[in-house]
Amino acid sequence: MTILPISDPAFASYGKILEGYDTQELLRTLEAATPLPQGVEYVPSQPELEALPLTSLLASNAYGGMPIQMGWCNGHNTKLNCLEYHRDSELNCGTEDFILLLARMDDIAPDGTLDTGLVKAFRVPAGVLVEVYATTLHYAPCSAAKGAGFRVLVALPKGTNGPRPDIQVLNREDPMLWACNKWLLAHPESSEAAQGAPAVLRGENIDIAADV
Repeated sequence: MTILPISDPAFASYGKILEGYDTQELLRTLEAATPLPQGVEYVPSQPELEALPLTSLLASNAYGGMPIQMGWCNGHNTKLNCLEYHRDSELNCGTEDFILLLARMDDIAPDGTLDTGLVKAFRVPAGVLVEVYATTLHYAPCSAAKGAGFRVLVALPKGTNGPRPDIQVLNREDPMLWACNKWLLAHPESSEAAQGAPAVLRGENIDIAADV
């Protein structure tokens, strides 16, 4: 799979680099306060990250005054497994280079499925703060080198990825609501599909292990 840098013009459909923010203290805190598991672990809210001056700056500037949470997704991963989206942008920044596997909401077919052949891979350099648009489908980061791990900030509106609300299913999108402000499209081979997530990703469960 071709892995493009986020400086490539193709990334403009999926997100953008957020300039003007000093990420050095964030990177030190991610390194010191969060683990590096062999698998993938996600924590939506980390007190040490939320105590940083950067948190209030992102809430006021990047999110226009909305309350946010500062969590992380760390570990080792090379597979797609699922795609998710939120009603708001997600911000990411890693202590190491990492790779995002991305698609767009308009890639979803009228029947609610998505061909994984439409997924693109982008490399995010360490220390660069990147916005992933609300219309961009994404999931866990991937390792940027063989055997390498990643520690990645995940900033989102407060409450995102919390308990799923009890809703009345009104349309094709509603069954994909997997948690608060989290809609999930799973590949049939994923553990999420085994847990009941809609298995609507068609094609290969992408693995970039041979491409890094």
